[in-house]
Amino acid sequence: MNEQQILEMATDVISLESSAVASLVEQLKPSLVRAAQTMLGCKGHIIVAGSGTSHAVALRFAHLLSCCGTPAFFLHPGDSQHGAAGAVRAEDILVALSKGGETTEVIFLANVAKERGATVIGITEKPASTLGKISNIILEIKAPEGVDPYGMIATGSSLFNSAFCDALCVVLLNLRGYSLEQFGKTHPGGAVGIKLKDASREEKK
Repeated sequence: MNEQQILEMATDVISLESSAVASLVEQLKPSLVRAAQTMLGCKGHIIVAGSGTSHAVALRFAHLLSCCGTPAFFLHPGDSQHGAAGAVRAEDILVALSKGGETTEVIFLANVAKERGATVIGITEKPASTLGKISNIILEIKAPEGVDPYGMIATGSSLFNSAFCDALCVVLLNLRGYSLEQFGKTHPGGAVGIKLKDASREEKK
């Protein structure tokens, strides 16, 4: 395979994944509004959980929710069977990610949350799955066929799911009226913190 072929292959991947993310627009439903409003009114924490590649998506989602003014943390569903489920309380919301809705560890944690009176929001392709049946709110989204190598390696679908989670983050940021000044108090370190401090000094001049 020569240099041009490799570049063309990389271009095809980016084009395919871009198209997959764009297809999300046609999949947005009133359930997203309900989920956002429920998360906005949460009196506890938003707990996000997923296994495998969904672990990475869930971890990113929890971090960005906190950055956007919605207190959240990632809970490893495997660890939930070894004591970590003690973190779940009735006032919390569990957002559980599972493509097929049958991931054993995720189902275990979702059942714990439901039994404790917490709200369960399931993000899945299959609303009729076990996760779908447990969930108080189902966010059904499905990545286009062919976006993942062999239909199994979640390259494109993880980007697709991350974009959906980004939409929830930004919706919540705006519903909450979370300001740049508030974000600066949440993120005082690193290059972002320096930039915000410099901007604040300029405003005061």
